[in-house]
Amino acid sequence: MTAAAAAVGLSHSPLIGKNDPSPKVLAAVESAVGQARSFVRDFDPELVVLYAPDHYNGFFYKEMPPFCLATGAHAVGDFGSSAGPLSVDTDAARALARSVLDQGIDLTVSARMTVDHGFVQPLEVLFDGIDRVPVVPVFVNGVATPLGPVSRIRALGRALGLAAAELDRRVLFLGSGGLSHDPPVPVLDGAPPRVADALIDGHPPTPEQRARGEERVVQAGRDYAAGTSRMIPINPAWDNQVLDTLASGRLAEVDAWSTEWMGAEGGGSAHEVRTWIAAFASLSATGDYRMTSLFYEPVPEWIAGFAVATAQQETSR
Repeated sequence: MTAAAAAVGLSHSPLIGKNDPSPKVLAAVESAVGQARSFVRDFDPELVVLYAPDHYNGFFYKEMPPFCLATGAHAVGDFGSSAGPLSVDTDAARALARSVLDQGIDLTVSARMTVDHGFVQPLEVLFDGIDRVPVVPVFVNGVATPLGPVSRIRALGRALGLAAAELDRRVLFLGSGGLSHDPPVPVLDGAPPRVADALIDGHPPTPEQRARGEERVVQAGRDYAAGTSRMIPINPAWDNQVLDTLASGRLAEVDAWSTEWMGAEGGGSAHEVRTWIAAFASLSATGDYRMTSLFYEPVPEWIAGFAVATAQQETSR
């Protein structure tokens, strides 16, 4: 593969390996992931720009940016994911940040970003670890309201795509997030004082508190799969609308997607698709692209519309 840029969209879930679907569904997911791994191996990226959300492990209401680029990052190791430093390419991150700011995007920069499974899972799945490939992590807020317009996420992705083209390296844009899903993520509005303080100030949980919180999420997945949960159902129709929009390259259409519509159609965490929008906007900035593989499956056990997609440049502009 000779393209200078490629993209992968990959859903994540903290319930993978803890509350799995039937062997048939699991085999289909593993086959799609295997295709993505082969795609990435063939492309052989020299840099990964990783767009991912946070689940109140690194970003809190004390300061909640709509998006933030890291020049250094450390993973907390939630839900059994890897803990420790990511192999951030600091020089590349700084160069990308400067270019994006010069393009008029109000980018926040973190020299010591804390990340969770949303960043870690795709690196583990595609590269077998968080330290195997140079990476520039980019946080994209997908849960903490108020959320800004989707048009700004597309603009961010485009700006980073143009900036990455200046590096003259093979760059993989990787979007990490579920499609429609409504997991039990805490909400600040109406939260009791203890929960509100944690969401605002970000007090690190004790190991016991983290274990109890993670077990609640696992149980929520079991209840959801059993049909005894009040969480918003997975919406395959909406998921496929999102995927069709990305596959067709009609990215400008997302500018008309309201935050209210996305939440009503896809659930409280549907805004994680902003990571996919950013990744494909980055790829589109460097030339027309085509999807080379696309997999989708609603997986109640993981509380997620689960998708895997790969794309590559078709022509240069």
